[in-house]
Amino acid sequence: MSYSVGQVAGFAGVTVRTLHHYDEIGLLRPSTRNPAGHRRYDDADLDRLQRILFYRELGFPLEEVAVLLDDPDADPRSHLRRQHRLLTARIERLTKMAAAVEHAMEARKMGINLTPEEKFEVFGDFDPDEYAEEAEERWGNTEAYRESQRRAAVYTKEDWKRIQDEGDEISSRFIALMDSGAAPESGAAMDVAEEHRQWISRNYYDCTYQIHTCLGEMYVADHRFKDNIDKAGPGLADYMGDAIRANAERHR
Repeated sequence: MSYSVGQVAGFAGVTVRTLHHYDEIGLLRPSTRNPAGHRRYDDADLDRLQRILFYRELGFPLEEVAVLLDDPDADPRSHLRRQHRLLTARIERLTKMAAAVEHAMEARKMGINLTPEEKFEVFGDFDPDEYAEEAEERWGNTEAYRESQRRAAVYTKEDWKRIQDEGDEISSRFIALMDSGAAPESGAAMDVAEEHRQWISRNYYDCTYQIHTCLGEMYVADHRFKDNIDKAGPGLADYMGDAIRANAERHR
């Protein structure tokens, strides 16, 4: 069978103009022409076109494709083996690129630009991305959320470790006060609550007393936060919530 240039263009997903160009430069000459002079392609021409398109997809310039295809020592199987090898290598590169893009997309959810290994090193078994969509739904339209995203996007692993260390130090001071029997409404506990508020403002967003009070309430009401905070010390979430509320009232 033979095929018209229009049919071949449709089969291969290329333009008629492309096939005309391949003919003009000698890369793919049709085997025959009909009495009217129109190009007619046979199955061997289609096989050659397929090999051309493989190499073009791999980024080879037309001149190199012509050299490869016209090599008298190469047979069709060698072309297929070469193309398979090149395609496999390209797939591996694209897979790595896709993984990198996927990681970047995940990182952008919370603005945390860390690898999964670094994230575990900093946050342990607490995954901030787990709450990313919920956080965006609840606070995405607030300036505090946008400011937190902007700051987090430029933090390095060292920045996050510093922030975590500062937060752990504040938690330790709360626990020490709680263990000593100091009331959450005591001056010492309210002072630590104030340091906690300033820690948030310094590292995330401008944490007003109103926002801080809402956070304290969430630490107690949302079992996910409560359970995570109480890992440092049983009852810590309630103690922090009470101290935060007392501190906000003190500054009202």
